[in-house]
Amino acid sequence: MTSLAGQVALITGASSGIGEAIAWKFAEAGTKLVLIARRSERLSSLKSQLTEKFNAQVETVTLDMQDTPKLKQLPSALPDGFQQVDILVNNAGLALGKSGLQGTSLEDIETMVNTNVLAASLLVRLFCNGMLERNRGHIINISSIAAKQRYPGGGIYCGTKSYIDAFTEAIRHDFVNSQVKVTAVSPGAVQTEFSNVRYKGDDAAANATYEGMQPLLAADIADQVMYAATRPANVQIGEIVSFATTQASPWNVARPLADKSKA
Repeated sequence: MTSLAGQVALITGASSGIGEAIAWKFAEAGTKLVLIARRSERLSSLKSQLTEKFNAQVETVTLDMQDTPKLKQLPSALPDGFQQVDILVNNAGLALGKSGLQGTSLEDIETMVNTNVLAASLLVRLFCNGMLERNRGHIINISSIAAKQRYPGGGIYCGTKSYIDAFTEAIRHDFVNSQVKVTAVSPGAVQTEFSNVRYKGDDAAANATYEGMQPLLAADIADQVMYAATRPANVQIGEIVSFATTQASPWNVARPLADKSKA
């Protein structure tokens, strides 16, 4: 296994869900953290917890991934000791609505594309040259099974995650003559705030997504990220695809717990 102690990991969307779970795993491994999210209060709370629990070195940045000018200034805005990012985890992403393209607002399309596609691409570009110069580093893009198995109502979201899959594969070719690794992690149904965001605060609709099943948890995906990040120097994990046990696709989900509740 490769030790992550002393390495700098930058995680986007770190204030909750998968991003927060990854931060806990990396902090436990002795990684220095740059945590990025929109919600400064949550970031501050997470920093305090990680510092208290693991004596972690944590830098937080309150940033909306759609704020492209501020995003471009990120490398120079980081303090000494955090500028040389060794592990970039592009986790920030969202889906908005599920009513089909014809029912998706132009603003929601812009938000999904800017967050899921543009921001992730810019971050890789901002930090990859430093990794290549040092001849070490790891880019981990959080994708989705929606990149592979598209579904009605998910046109823009599925499209953005398909981009992440293609982007991840292509840059692995770009970096092949180096020790920089590139990984995509593509989960199925994970119970986080993702569905609450997708349904814009409609908790009933969000909860129905996971009703009657045992979904993946944020900690499950953090385990996968940690696995990829700690492989020996000669091992590059190209992709990890995972489903909940009673899930075979975004639309083919068995709900055995719901059946038992009716018995």
